[in-house]
Parts: sequence; C-alpha cells; structure tokens
Amino acid sequence: MMLTLLLMAVTPPIIVDEAKVPPYTLPDPLVCADGRKVTDAKTWNEVRRPEVFRLVEENMFGRTPDTSKLRAGAVVEVREQSPDAFGGKAVRTQFKVWPIGKQGPSFDMLLFVPTAAKRPSPVFIGLNFSGNHTTVADPAVFVTTGWVAKQWALKGTSQADPGLRGDQAGRWQTEALIDRGYASATAYYGDFEPDHPEGWRDGFRGALSPEGGRTKWKDGDWAAIGCWAWGLSRMLDVLEGVPSVDARRAAVHGHSRLGKASLWAGAQDPRFALVISNESGCGGAALNKRLFGETIGVISGHYPGRGFPYWFTQRFGTFSEKEDQFPLDAHFLLALIAPRPLYVASASEDLWADPLGEFLGAAHADPVYQLLAQPGLGTRTPPPVSTPVGGTIGYHLRPGRHDILPEDWKYYVDFADRVLPAL
Repeated sequence: MMLTLLLMAVTPPIIVDEAKVPPYTLPDPLVCADGRKVTDAKTWNEVRRPEVFRLVEENMFGRTPDTSKLRAGAVVEVREQSPDAFGGKAVRTQFKVWPIGKQGPSFDMLLFVPTAAKRPSPVFIGLNFSGNHTTVADPAVFVTTGWVAKQWALKGTSQADPGLRGDQAGRWQTEALIDRGYASATAYYGDFEPDHPEGWRDGFRGALSPEGGRTKWKDGDWAAIGCWAWGLSRMLDVLEGVPSVDARRAAVHGHSRLGKASLWAGAQDPRFALVISNESGCGGAALNKRLFGETIGVISGHYPGRGFPYWFTQRFGTFSEKEDQFPLDAHFLLALIAPRPLYVASASEDLWADPLGEFLGAAHADPVYQLLAQPGLGTRTPPPVSTPVGGTIGYHLRPGRHDILPEDWKYYVDFADRVLPAL
C-alpha cells in the first residue's frame, strides 16, 4: 500500500483528455542550427538532414556502431527449406545467421516467398515479440531457444512455450501477404537483445562492446531500440542474397516498441524502400511535447517502478517534465525517412500511444517531403476511423485497441501496392 501511494505521489497524472493538452511549440526541421531556412534539397541532404540525424541519435537512440567491416565475416546457414508451406503457396526457408561471425551471437530468420511469383517478390520485414514459431501455425517452424518474456514462456521459466505455436499468427497475416504477392521475413527481437535491463549482456550490444560486454553504458551509446533496429538491417543483408526476393522493394514494419525500431532502422538504412510504424507512440511517431498518454518520463523510467530506460540513450530521460526543452520531436525522426514512402498507423482506443499525436507527427514531417518533391501526407485534418489518407506518407486510424489486425495489414499492402512497384 505504501509503495502504491508513493508511485501515485511522484508520477504526474496521465493526460488522456485532449482538452488538457498544454500549449506547445514544435521545432522546425527545415531551420538549420545556424538559423538558415532550408529551401532546397541540396541544403537538406548536405546540411540539415545530418543535423536532424544527430539530434535523434544523441537525444533518443544513441550511436549505432559501424559494423560494415564485419559483414564480410557473416555466416548464413539454411536450417530448413520446403516448397509446401501454406499448402504449396509458399516456399518456407529458415536461416541461422551469425552477422559478426561465429564468435558472436546469432539470430533465426523465417522467410516465406510466394511460389507463384514470376519474378523476385517484394518483402515485408519485421521483428516479432515471441519467437518465429508464434507467427504462423506451422509445425515445421523451429521454437526459439532464447530468453522470452513470461507471457510467452513455460510457467516459472524464461524458455519458450511450444504450445503457443501460431498464437500471434493473426498479427502477421502471412498467408494473406503471400496471396497478395509479397514475401514475409521475421526474426525474434530477443535474438538481437533480450528485452530486460541486463539483456544487452546476452545480445549484440554486449558482443560489440569495446569492453567485451562488461561495460556500463554511457550517455550517447546505443540502446536496445538501436540494437533491434540494427537487427532489421542485418535481416535485409541476408535477403539481398536470396534470388527469389527483391530486396530493393523491402518494407520494414513494426508494432509498438518495435514500431520505434522500424522507424529508426528506416532512418539509418536507405535500403528500406518503405517504412511502417504501427502504434509506436512515445519515442516513435507521436509528438512528445503534447504530453498525451505515455510521456518521456514514464517510458524512460524516471518514475519508480515504471518504464524502460534501457530502450533509449540516457539523455532522453533527462527531458522528463522538461519536454518543452526537448530539441526535437517525432516529426524529426519521421522526416529522416524522406523522400521514401512512410506509413503511420494508430488505433482509436490506444490513448497510451496518442493516436492524434501520431497523426500530427506525420503531418509535421510533411514539409520535408514536399521540399523533396514528394506529396507527403497532404493534410492537417485527422481522418475518420477506417479512412486511409496520404500520398508518400500514409496514415490510418483503426477502431479498437493496441494491436495489429487484418484491417491494418490491408491498408499496408494497399499502400505498398501503390508505392513499391515504381521503384
């Protein structure tokens, strides 16, 4: 009881009423640090975009180490392959990948490619929360052997529960993607870093640490979201070597915390042709300065017993209750994806993720897209439920709660049908 009272005393009230959103001022992504207004693509690409990138890197996700020289030592093995997936509609391939060589950690990637495709297939790439075996009801898919959170684990352990095979298939809609002509690739995010405060010791952050995994992370160092984003790029590395996949038409997607990772992956890696954020909220597509739903202080662990400080670099949490001093906002992160297509999705009952704030994040990235001769979102008016809008930036508000549903996937694939074939 005393702990409950303490938490109530130190955690400010959460705003879920639009009338209580305080006044706020957003920084302009098209004004350089020296005060110059950006009026052409050259200035954006050579001056302002690097400034915006550094702001996101320094204040949110930290510096991702350059591992390009290690790529030559990557090892990719096919563990299993079959042309009989989904009754013969798809070829299933299961990879074991050591991105920095066999002396480092590995990840398992599950890939489905349409058998009926007449040319290499565009591909959706995403991390899953609970192991590849939970994304499809396919008995041939290997059960993850790494640490999993308790809701996915055998009781009293951190080992994956094989009985949850296919439990998250509704979130992935893999067969529907195959039917629409898309390949689907997924990997368990815990293979890159287990999602708990000490998870870095068993993941790639520890393996790539100069101190051999025995470091105390400093301000500016990459955090867990950065590691998961790095993992999405390592998946794309593998897919570039798969002849049946057109890696030039790769859409990276993610939900919730993994939506934050997909945005940061897309911002860093221009090979992703389309970037999708599903209900990524605070630290993702939603404007932090609105203080609506989850705030910087809550998500960064500023208040006792709450938050995930290891997701972000240390500086992010210093803006708790000081959001007016935050030198950027979500539209800076989204603008880094320009001029490539971007899709932001919200759910009407997901107030914690601030649906209107996610729409506004996309809307305020619009000027950068327009500067780069792209139509962007094209509106400042939030659309009705179940009414997708946008040009190069797409957005929809789905009825319901924090989740990924078939309706979301329909809008994603419709958008991909429109923006990817022209590449």
